[in-house]
Amino acid sequence: MCGITARVGSGDAVDELLSGLRNLEYRGYDSAGVATVNADGLDVIKREGEIDVLCGSVRGSSVRGRTGIGHTRWSTHGPPTDANAHPHTDCLDRVAVVHNGIIDNYAELKEELSTHEFTSDTDTEVVPHLIEEFLSAGYPPEKAFRMAIDRLSGSYAIAAVFAGTDAVFGTRSGSPLVLGRSPERYYLASDVPAFLEYTDEVVYLRNGDVVTIRPEGYTITDAEGTTVERSVETVDWDPDDAGKGGYDHYMLKEIYEQPTALRQTIRGRTDALNRRVDLDELPEGTFSGIESVHLVAMGTSYHAAMYARSLLADRGINAQAFLSGEYGSNPPPVDGRTLVVAVSQSGETADTLSAVRAIQGTGARTLALTNVVGSTVTRECEHTVYIRAGPEIGVAATKSFSSQVATLLLLCERLNHATNGATPRSTSDLLDSLTVLPDDVQQVLDESEAQTVASAYHDCESYFFLGRGVGHAVALEGALKFKEITYDHAEGFSAAELKHGPLALVTENTPVFAVFTGRDDTKTVHNVKEVRARNAPVIAVTDGSHTGATEYADHVLSIPETHRDVAGILANVQLQLVSYLAADMLSRPIDKPRNLAKSVTVE
Repeated sequence: MCGITARVGSGDAVDELLSGLRNLEYRGYDSAGVATVNADGLDVIKREGEIDVLCGSVRGSSVRGRTGIGHTRWSTHGPPTDANAHPHTDCLDRVAVVHNGIIDNYAELKEELSTHEFTSDTDTEVVPHLIEEFLSAGYPPEKAFRMAIDRLSGSYAIAAVFAGTDAVFGTRSGSPLVLGRSPERYYLASDVPAFLEYTDEVVYLRNGDVVTIRPEGYTITDAEGTTVERSVETVDWDPDDAGKGGYDHYMLKEIYEQPTALRQTIRGRTDALNRRVDLDELPEGTFSGIESVHLVAMGTSYHAAMYARSLLADRGINAQAFLSGEYGSNPPPVDGRTLVVAVSQSGETADTLSAVRAIQGTGARTLALTNVVGSTVTRECEHTVYIRAGPEIGVAATKSFSSQVATLLLLCERLNHATNGATPRSTSDLLDSLTVLPDDVQQVLDESEAQTVASAYHDCESYFFLGRGVGHAVALEGALKFKEITYDHAEGFSAAELKHGPLALVTENTPVFAVFTGRDDTKTVHNVKEVRARNAPVIAVTDGSHTGATEYADHVLSIPETHRDVAGILANVQLQLVSYLAADMLSRPIDKPRNLAKSVTVE
């Protein structure tokens, strides 16, 4: 949530700061601002609303300088206003600060700084005033910055600039901050896409790191002030991958990128000759002695975790899926026989990181499943498996879900072999279906009737999604996508639960999407008959192999025949298309749904 960008180096900073903010729009925001260092001090402009509003104000100003910071704010303390927008400054306009996260002890700090003039409702504003105290005491900028940071508690990423100092100072504690370097410039940002068009060389900062970037280079010190080296990594993302590429929305582009993303996910991970799964990241013996699996995640990642729980249960493996926000507060008993799998697209989801930290010291083994190399979750877990989906900008996750499920499927097979000694034949049909999965997804995209369905039902009062087994997870994900971007009420649930409450809400104006994946399809057909008896329209998502699935449906969204473990991925693509097309007909801001952010980095 929120977005930080900063840069130092040759040329004027303003255009690159604004470009960085645009590249971070997907994180969610309601105001934006920039601050630059010039010969006369600091220039600060910040505005409520879209970045276009800020750009208009900047164009009519004299803001300039080769060093600067920028920010997109997501309101937590105080409403979206010009005054509450970042950057925030001290009383003397000697320092400007941008901040993501929450300063837990801001109230006591504000009381301590009662002689200072505060002009906003934010927790962030205590930071520049605290720095001002140390500057006034005679400390140089870098020392004053570090001393102020030492007083803070909470989750934060912070960047600051000082009048008369050609440098940016940054730090992180629980909220992401990444350094980018090129021959002539250095960057700081919340996420790589902010500067990806300028460099693909990145350094992922760790909690407690303090970084100083200057035109001639950068230094990183740890929480104790000791200079440290952090590895430089090359991001394997093309800058064009982070753009819309001619599509109207990032979400639509990413829906259509799923065949490519899945090829990347699966490539090199299946051994056709020996009919087995190869995950090079996990050496032999990784799962030795594992007796239970806990999958922890939030949002779309939680639905992927639920999908995997069903797969593991089918294989006789004791597995549970947990909302990481609940798991972190009250984790169940775990020990060395427990594998905790943290599923997070960004690798920075605050609830999921807390869940991992909650079981540290218990002996439980940990594995991160994420899309972002070098993200925090990869450093806090013993093992990491990457989903390799490429950058996902749309707030409503699409290709990351497909790649998460495909990767979890491979992981389940590895666990199956380690736990049950499964035979190659038990894996054969599944690997064949995974091999052709990208082509099957492309077929869905090419032949989908989602436009017809969306046109027929985009103005109804409520929407239900139901399924069994992996279909239950897909139903929940389908409902989440629909509500996220259409703003209409949508509810997903297990088809087995229909008679235990949800049926009371079914009317002729509540379309029901029924997901068929080859698991208990006959029972799901019975549920379809129940809603049809209440005159509710039914949309079946099916490969047509069960005649009842199509016989009682008003519309059919077809998927190719495939292994039942894979069918849910194809069904989900159909539901993504319906959600997108319905939202587009309603003229919703699909890439920036209200009140939502791409990466939730505070609990």
